[in-house]
Amino acid sequence: MTTPKLPDEMEQAPLAYENGDFLNSPDGRMLRILSEYQEPMARFRRERIQDTVVFFGSARFRALDVASSELELLANTGSAQPAPEHEQPATPKEIESGEASGLKLRLAEAAVEMAHYYEDARKLAGMVASWSKTLPGRRHRFVVTSGGGPGIMEAANRGAYEAGAKSIGLNIRLPFEQHPNPYITPALSFDFHYFFMRKYWFAYLAKALVVFPGGFGTLDEMFELLTLAQTKKLAKKITIVIYGSAYWKNVINLELLAEKGAIATADLELFQFADTPEEAFALLKAGLTENHLESDFEREQARLEKEEIPDHPAPNAQEMMGPDIAKTR
Repeated sequence: MTTPKLPDEMEQAPLAYENGDFLNSPDGRMLRILSEYQEPMARFRRERIQDTVVFFGSARFRALDVASSELELLANTGSAQPAPEHEQPATPKEIESGEASGLKLRLAEAAVEMAHYYEDARKLAGMVASWSKTLPGRRHRFVVTSGGGPGIMEAANRGAYEAGAKSIGLNIRLPFEQHPNPYITPALSFDFHYFFMRKYWFAYLAKALVVFPGGFGTLDEMFELLTLAQTKKLAKKITIVIYGSAYWKNVINLELLAEKGAIATADLELFQFADTPEEAFALLKAGLTENHLESDFEREQARLEKEEIPDHPAPNAQEMMGPDIAKTR
């Protein structure tokens, strides 16, 4: 009788949490979703982020030379690649020589407008960040937050950066090449796969929202937070400032929704328009102060922060639940 050949030595199986094939499969989707909740939460706690002021706005324009207000139109929202040449704003040379098409002339006019909004977002974010740095407490308050990309998002992070404050970038992984802007605090730069988890973090920490001119993404994010505020699904009051009334009142007619009965007249009080950084900052500061800094909840939190910190750490689950629970590590 022939003796069976011994099998080759078995390779060690990967640990479940190191198994890339599993983690990236449909069966691992729940773990990926949980990771996009728990990993940002851990970083926000480590960096002592208490709450945020979120800036939304166009990602298709980026400043090549902010001082001269020259802009380049991107191929898509968040893309790192420029749009085709015939879709780019006309250059001063093309305008002077009469070579620019009607489309390029209109885009040139829009480019100047967007340069103005870029500078306004940059200035407003700097004002918010400078003010928040003066607030007492162990945690960072009203941290400037953006979608992490170019355009208005870059301007917001840049304003906070120039004020010497932390800022957050909640980027999204898209099919085409894109990168976070360089002004985000490195420890607070996030990259999400799931849009809904990214939106969760926009809403969860936000105490105020500033909506600059933008496209589909800006409209989507603005109406989502307006709906949460309207339906009282937010466990807090949120100040919503829509920046650039000339732009927005041409894009959408919110008053008409009330006139037609699609929303209540009182819903128009969920937001306010502003046209200068100073006006927007005054609205933000008033709303944040009234709804949060001077609230009973904030006073209680301030009192607790002044209490003596214990010398010993808080008990863990094993210590609280008793010796009848098997020990784990």
